[in-house]
Amino acid sequence: MKIQGARRMIGRAIVLTRLISAKRAKQSATGSQNIYRSISSHVVTSNKVSSGQEMTDQNNNIGYSQSGLTVIEQLGHLFKLKEIPNTSNWIVETKIQSLCNAYVALSKNDKETFLRTLASKYAVDHDVVRKMAFNLACDEKKQLDERQMINGERTLKNVLTPKYYWLFLLTGRLKHGVKFLVDLRTDVLNLLSELKDPDETIVVQQLNITLHDLLLQWFSVGFFDLERVTWQSSCEMLEKVSNYEMIHPIKNWTDLKRRVGPYRRCYVFTHRAMPREPLVVLHTALCGSIPSSVKEVFQTEAQTDGMYGKAESSAPEDTSKIKAAVFYSIASTQRGLQGIELGNYLIKNVAAKVLEEFPLIDQLSSLSPIPNYRIWLLERIKNDVGQTFTKEERQLIGSLLCSTDIHTALKKVLSNSLWINNKDIVEALRVPLLRSCASYLYNEKRRNYALNNVANFHLRNGAVMWRINWLADPSPRGAANSCGIMVNYRYYLHETEANSRNYIERNIIKASEDVIRLAAESETLLQKSRL
Repeated sequence: MKIQGARRMIGRAIVLTRLISAKRAKQSATGSQNIYRSISSHVVTSNKVSSGQEMTDQNNNIGYSQSGLTVIEQLGHLFKLKEIPNTSNWIVETKIQSLCNAYVALSKNDKETFLRTLASKYAVDHDVVRKMAFNLACDEKKQLDERQMINGERTLKNVLTPKYYWLFLLTGRLKHGVKFLVDLRTDVLNLLSELKDPDETIVVQQLNITLHDLLLQWFSVGFFDLERVTWQSSCEMLEKVSNYEMIHPIKNWTDLKRRVGPYRRCYVFTHRAMPREPLVVLHTALCGSIPSSVKEVFQTEAQTDGMYGKAESSAPEDTSKIKAAVFYSIASTQRGLQGIELGNYLIKNVAAKVLEEFPLIDQLSSLSPIPNYRIWLLERIKNDVGQTFTKEERQLIGSLLCSTDIHTALKKVLSNSLWINNKDIVEALRVPLLRSCASYLYNEKRRNYALNNVANFHLRNGAVMWRINWLADPSPRGAANSCGIMVNYRYYLHETEANSRNYIERNIIKASEDVIRLAAESETLLQKSRL
């Protein structure tokens, strides 16, 4: 039995090693193609038919399916079926399934043509809406009874609903149909990011809004399942957790085993319409205190007398040493669900779980990156170096970099992480960069909310901007994003509701005294530079 168990463990290790070493850049669209591979093998890829002959649609250059129809023609046939009374749902759903299969096989350009056609030809008919609204207004003067008014309003509501809403609604009933729509919205968002024509943007944006609103109904929090990922989870789930981890990439299967092992908790949200697909992944470290760096998260042995982080250890977790739960990585895996709040609900659910499991925990916090801070910093220095550095700091940095052009010299130095090995430069930049980072997080706004998207996420959840940590992530990625600086957003559960409401409704950021002091010092320097 021991030999068989050892063989199973070796086999599992080999499988996971192969999985994790696979290409990490795999996109969600690839996952969609895997789902549909079995049902789309009969569909010919763009611009080819089953006979293998090259064919081109002169009107829209969209590929043909086995039936000899382009996907645009299939789309037209579907909407004609909609107008035929008593059409069998089985026939309609079969044709929708065929359309989905054909769409998945299209090239990027052909998908964009399809989406443009769908957004423009099958949207709301504005002329009909105007006519119906006019008739309803005229009818109101005729003192119609309640039933007649309700019928008229229902008719107006129907013409205000885009035609493609019907298509999306039926697609969601198909097996893997919800996943198809999530991926379809990803394609819509990609198309929107490339459009230049304002009129076309408005039309495609309406398609995006319709998909968003429909997905929002299907992905309400009550439909999620909270699942803990462990070393005993399926290889497929472990592979996906590894591939989706972008903040602190997982190096190998030993690293993965540690991330889901003792003194770690990895939780995911799944949805019954998308089985085995993690929608959001949250990695949590169980510590003795709130760490101020990535190194402390991954080398916590010192805090627990050598008990932390040992993936091979079978010793039980010492609950008496666990006083803090730190959310050190959260990832939304489906771009098609952008704008649908998932991460905040996952954090709240995981917080409840760990507090139930470890009653001595009295500290909940994140250790979060600060994306785009370095870009913002260099732009600010370019505009006016005096906004970031005092006269004495400029002189010191200029002498260390052997240049009077602080912006050009720093732009070159901060282009990689090598400067972190120079103690003199590190010490010279420490105070001014911490000060300006506090200003970036606390003072810089977009539409009265925090400019930084990670800050905005945690503040909306009701967290406190608690501590800014110097060189918390000295990796090349950390240096490129934020000069290695990270921030702790602390969650005081009895305050989160009030903090969230004050932030969302009154634009008030709850922060610690240290953060406020640093931000105020930066603001004072900014005002002096303008004199």
